[in-house]
Amino acid sequence: MPDLEITVGDRSFTVACRAGEEASLRAAAQLLDAEANLLQARVGRLPEVRMLLMAGLMLADRMATLEDDLQRGKARLAEMERLLKQSGAVGAAPLALDGLEQLALQAEALAVRMETQGG
Repeated sequence: MPDLEITVGDRSFTVACRAGEEASLRAAAQLLDAEANLLQARVGRLPEVRMLLMAGLMLADRMATLEDDLQRGKARLAEMERLLKQSGAVGAAPLALDGLEQLALQAEALAVRMETQGG
């Protein structure tokens, strides 16, 4: 099991991970570090445990919001697919396709938001 040195909120930690998971652990540590740095910029230096707890909660809140957005998008897509299958009418297909196009644009915007907030 490899040991990695990571930094979160200007503090160094040595953590173990399975072989092959190093890049994933570094990426997760970078997300946590970014949240910890935001928190410390707002509040000032915090005790280690409190800093890690608050940064983790901030990330969990963001993840929950993104998961909710994803679920709403999936529900809208399923509804569009249902309407498209149900309609069978040629005139309804363009309307459903427009809706699917809008959904695709929203999914792309969500992906960009996830990338910019995460990195």
